[in-house]
Amino acid sequence: MQILSYKQKGVNNMPVQFLTSSILVETIGYTASVLILISLIMSSTKKLRWINLFGSITFVVYAIINKTYPVAALNFFTAVANIYYLYKIYTSKSYFKILKFNKENEYIHYFFDYNKADIDKFYHMDKLSITDAVYSFYILRDIMPVGVFIANKHNDTTLEVTFDYVIPSYRDFKAGKYIYGKNKDLFLKNGFTTLISRSENPKHDQYLLKMGFVKDEKNNRFVLNLND
Repeated sequence: MQILSYKQKGVNNMPVQFLTSSILVETIGYTASVLILISLIMSSTKKLRWINLFGSITFVVYAIINKTYPVAALNFFTAVANIYYLYKIYTSKSYFKILKFNKENEYIHYFFDYNKADIDKFYHMDKLSITDAVYSFYILRDIMPVGVFIANKHNDTTLEVTFDYVIPSYRDFKAGKYIYGKNKDLFLKNGFTTLISRSENPKHDQYLLKMGFVKDEKNNRFVLNLND
């Protein structure tokens, strides 16, 4: 009984400041752990590096407070590695090219099947038609097919983009900028001055706006004027 009373007395007399600082330190540690965990489930390499960087820095702070310097050193070098790879991501040049395909192409069906779970978040595949497409091509990035673009004729000067998809690990807007910016002459030379696209996904809405499309609220679509 005396031992229990002694312990209880010790807890009751513990300084509030110590308890507060202890909780803060633990919060920093848990935050670092959560950030590292989240980074490992990112499909985007860029997001993985950024979140892992913040997690590593947070772990450095936590380790220094607890005077576990080997842990601080390990996470410091992890943070440096993340900075290095982020620098490479933002400064490296990617080489893009388009490769046309038709409905008989076997790989396109494999591409659709393999990425079906993610594609279904953005498009209704049962409504997609390759047969009537004016444009249907792979988007190659450093020789790798990272995306697919399909567009049908809406009228003599307008194309409707029915499919514009890039696999998650390469979803950094570079492919879109190549198609709608650097390679827009692909459409202009055939007399198409306007592109329209529809979206049922907020992330795709953001992508289209980033590419220069303007929301047409009246017709529930996005419009891009290639002559701007």
